[in-house]
Order: sequence, then C-alpha cells, then structure tokens
Amino acid sequence: MSIRKRTWTTAKGEEKTAWVVDYADGKGVRRLKTFAKKKDADSFAATAKVEVREGSHVADSASVTVKAAGAFWIATGEQDGLERSSIDQRKRHLQLHIEPFIGATLLSQLTVPAVREFADKLRENRRSQAMVRKVLGSLGALLSDAQERGLATRNPVRYLRGSRRRSKERQADKRQKGKLKIGIDIPTREEIKAIVGAAAGRWRPLLITAVLTGMRSSELRGLRWQDVDFERAQISVHQRADDYGEIGRPKSEAGERTIPVPPTVINALREWKLACPRRMTGNDAEGNPVRELHYVFPTGSGNIESRSNMTKRGFLPTQVDAGVTVASEERDDAGNVVMVAKYGGMHALRHFYASWSINRPQDGGLGLPPKVVQERLGHNSIMMTMDVYGHLFPRGDDAEEMAAAERALLG
Repeated sequence: MSIRKRTWTTAKGEEKTAWVVDYADGKGVRRLKTFAKKKDADSFAATAKVEVREGSHVADSASVTVKAAGAFWIATGEQDGLERSSIDQRKRHLQLHIEPFIGATLLSQLTVPAVREFADKLRENRRSQAMVRKVLGSLGALLSDAQERGLATRNPVRYLRGSRRRSKERQADKRQKGKLKIGIDIPTREEIKAIVGAAAGRWRPLLITAVLTGMRSSELRGLRWQDVDFERAQISVHQRADDYGEIGRPKSEAGERTIPVPPTVINALREWKLACPRRMTGNDAEGNPVRELHYVFPTGSGNIESRSNMTKRGFLPTQVDAGVTVASEERDDAGNVVMVAKYGGMHALRHFYASWSINRPQDGGLGLPPKVVQERLGHNSIMMTMDVYGHLFPRGDDAEEMAAAERALLG
C-alpha cells in the first residue's frame, strides 16, 4: 500500500494536486482512491490496511447503494420465511423513510456522522421519536445483511450513542418507563364486568373468550371448533391468522398451548356454536352448496374475521355501551364532548387476563405462579413474562403477611 502525490495541469493551465492511495483489496484487486489532502489519504490508508488484513474491506467501486442493499435485505427476509406483515414493514421503512434521504449513498460512505445526520433529517421531517428508532433498527439490520454479503465494511448504526447501551440496560429502561398500569393499560375488574355485561350478539362469546383465556387476537381469529374441548373445558391453540387472513403456526413454539377455561366460556361457546356461520367447502353431487362449521369467530360467510372488524365493530362499541369511555377532543352537534372507548385494542383484554392470573385469590385472582402464567400466555420465555408483568406479582411483604411471618418466627 502506497501514498503518492499526483500533479497535473488542467485545460485552463491551472496546476492541480491530489494524493492517491494505491493498494490491493482482500481479493488482490488493485484499487486507487484519490484525496485532496494528505492527512485524509493517510487516514484512509491506515484504516484500509487493517480492514484488508481482517478481510472486511469493501472498496467504493465494489460497494452498492443503500437502496440496492435494501433490495437484498428484503430478499433475505423472504428467503428466511418471514411473515408477510414483517416483509411489508421492511418495504415501508425503505420506501418512506430510508430511500428518500440516503437511498443513493454508497454503503462504503455510510459513516457514524452520516447516520446521525440521517436520524436528524428524519426528526426534521416530522418522524416521531418512536419511528426514528424503528427506522434506525431497520437500517442496522439492512447493514448487517450487507456485511454478510461482503457489501459493507462496518455497521455504523451500532456505534450511535443510543445503540451502544447494552441490551439489559435498554430492557431495564423499558421496564422502568413502560410499566403497565391498572385502569390505564389494563382494564379494572369493574370495567371487565361492565364490558362482559354489555357484550351482545356475535361479539359476546368472542369477548368472553378473550377475557378469560388471554388469547391473542390472531389466535382468536384462527381458532377452530375442533380446538375447543367442551368435555375437558379447555381450548388448544395450534394456529393463528395474520393480518392478511393467512393461517400459520403460533408466534413461537410456546404459543402452541392448552388453556383451561371456566364454565362461563364453555356455556357461551356452546350457545354460540348453534348460531355460528359455516363456511363454503364446495357443492354436492346435485350442485347444492356444502357448508361446514370450522372457525369459532368467523365472518358472516364463515371465513376468517379481520382484526379491524373485531376491534372497531366489536370491542370498541361494546366499551361505549358499557360506559368504559374517556372524553375525546371532538364535540357533537349540541356541543357536548364525545365519549370514546377507553382501550384502543383487544390486547388490553390479554393484559387483564395476565393480571387476573397473577392476582391472589383473596384479591379475586387465580394466584398462579410465574411459570404457569408464562405457559398460559404462550410467552417464549419467563423473562418476557416478568419483563411485562413482573411488577404485578404479589411482593409477599405487605403488613398482614409481615405480621404472620413475625408471629411464626417469634411465637
């Protein structure tokens, strides 16, 4: 590797000077890179020498743009069998947030300052802080994929100040700032009673099942009648429906589970089964349509219900009917404040089931140990359960329990 000074005369008779770094990359290909200042050439030569020795160097001429690397990243996700919703999210981040600002930038020219400037541009163009974090996460994943393909030397996203913190520290901050609160994120027992009491029609069995099983909405949408065991009073989760109505396995191996259910769920489902819509399976020999009872909570034609319909036509209106509401910024024609549903999504019912499973029997709960709660919820690890719901478990050191322990110790 050498650095030499190059001098030439332009067509106008002006003398120009530049510094050229002449070196061979990891594949033995000769490369030339020109700099206006010697200190920049020296800096590049020192870095390139280490990268070539480590086998990680990528020359500008061998690099690709961020946009091209994004296409490879999408292809990797498809080859890995990622869900359609995950692939679509990658495409949205690329098309709406990454390509408009740095799509034409070569990966070899993407430095930590350049990534920091990119994040600042996102904020200046009214991306929320949460969206900026998500987009930077996607950019980091894109660069990791490019590194594996030999298209990028480094991943500057990893060296941003916010990304240098250890994973455990990030999780600790998340737990500290984002603890779920009863009455804010988790419906209270009184609110659940009101919601169940106001639930009617096809939404009643759905909401009762959601409240007393903690199943994800995707699992409820993919639930089949063959998965409901009326005799043993239990529901087995073997599949789920994604946002596009496609059936697949649960989110993880732990998601495939069996949940014991109380009589209220069994009775509601027995009654609903008589009126549940059946789906078309074809025609018989005489040309008459053949229908079968398949999904537990289907559309009117017996097919997979959408998440949006469950929420907007079922859960939200039921909350309003039950009086589980908050004031909105809108006003009706009479000038009165419009009241809207307090909880925006059905995941709030899953949170309630978790809290109900955790609460002590004397407080109206099941008093289940953490490992059982993890299994009921279908979490992949006990760490996930404790991160989200650990603060809800009884501490065992309230006044009465301390007094009982004292009596046992001292007589």
